[in-house]
Amino acid sequence: MFGRSPKKSDNTRYYEIPGVSKNASQDDLKKAYRKAAIKNHPDKGGDPEKFKELAQAYEVLSDPEKRGIYDQYGEEALKEGMGGGGAGHNPFDIFESFFGGNPFGVGGGSRGRRQRRGEDVVHPLKVSLEDLYLGTSKKFSLTRNVICSECSGKGSKFGESRKCTGCQGSGMKVSIRQLGPSMIQQMQHPCNECKGTGETISDDDRCPQCKGEKVVPEKKVLEIIVEKGMQNGQKITFPGEVDETPDTVTGDVVFVLQQKEYPKFKRKGDDLFVEHTLSLSEALCGFQFVLKHLDGRQLLIKSKTGEVVKPDSFKAINDEGMPMYQRPFMKGNLYIHFTMDFPDSLTPDQVTAIETILPRPSRQLTDMELDECEETTLHDVNIEEEMRRKQQAREEAYDEDEEMPHGG
Repeated sequence: MFGRSPKKSDNTRYYEIPGVSKNASQDDLKKAYRKAAIKNHPDKGGDPEKFKELAQAYEVLSDPEKRGIYDQYGEEALKEGMGGGGAGHNPFDIFESFFGGNPFGVGGGSRGRRQRRGEDVVHPLKVSLEDLYLGTSKKFSLTRNVICSECSGKGSKFGESRKCTGCQGSGMKVSIRQLGPSMIQQMQHPCNECKGTGETISDDDRCPQCKGEKVVPEKKVLEIIVEKGMQNGQKITFPGEVDETPDTVTGDVVFVLQQKEYPKFKRKGDDLFVEHTLSLSEALCGFQFVLKHLDGRQLLIKSKTGEVVKPDSFKAINDEGMPMYQRPFMKGNLYIHFTMDFPDSLTPDQVTAIETILPRPSRQLTDMELDECEETTLHDVNIEEEMRRKQQAREEAYDEDEEMPHGG
């Protein structure tokens, strides 16, 4: 953080909380914290707020750098340097780090050490529409860290570690540097002595299997079962399969299905849609065609005798859609959208032949009525493009009108 030097403060609140003087030694501070922490621990009926404040005060005063900043500039400087949080570590972690565990025994820790949850790792998984129709399985290889079985994640032969003296067990250090008469630079960063863990292990005591890292690499292959009827965007979760770390609830590996585009079928929920173009003669006189389904079956699609299919109409085939998820013997419908391929023109003979078959217009105009009319000419037009062009012309005309000087 860059800024003006904070005003000097005579804030003594962090000293008052454990009940020590401003010139108290580290031994005096530890004794005071031990007594007050046991007294105010929530598992022993203490006040949670007082317990939290005590942990904040101890975390600052036990770190020489933080204590120096606090003595010179007060709480505000610490809050600014640590993202507004001052001393933001879990008070139960600080307590157990001080005592080397829970001094109340296994049964007294219902609110003791709070395990944080690790983050999930999300992977997209591309699947075809056939995969979602038929179901499939896919393999996914990964290498992850798991808790060392030799030391149970302690990192040492005998499960012992020491609180890092560089950061007093907090895992973080605060540094402050004077840049000029009225400018300081203040930063919080992981302790380089313990790599942010808050503890150190002697070289002689390091676990021979994990070398003090507490975890070892493991190769694993996950089999991903894509069930019939699963949807685009649906998640398949493998609980606890990401990297393991001590005192952390392991996150999940999550696969999110991403359906690839299919050229023929479109899916909407449990239904399938397909488009088919008919010639004018097929629409009027009947049709039949073969449709290959997602499972390879050949479906014969044909019209009823004498049936006329209108442009832009739909027909349904029941139970030929997608299988329903976890109810694979039930299926949605298959909808066929019919479009028409009209001929560009007809010969006079074709017109005459059609007129003999189809009913003529119910009323013909008389010669007198025709004489009173003006004859027009029809042109082909792309109506969407035409409307877009006209809208653009209107906008340009409006802009020009706005730029014209107005008298008055």
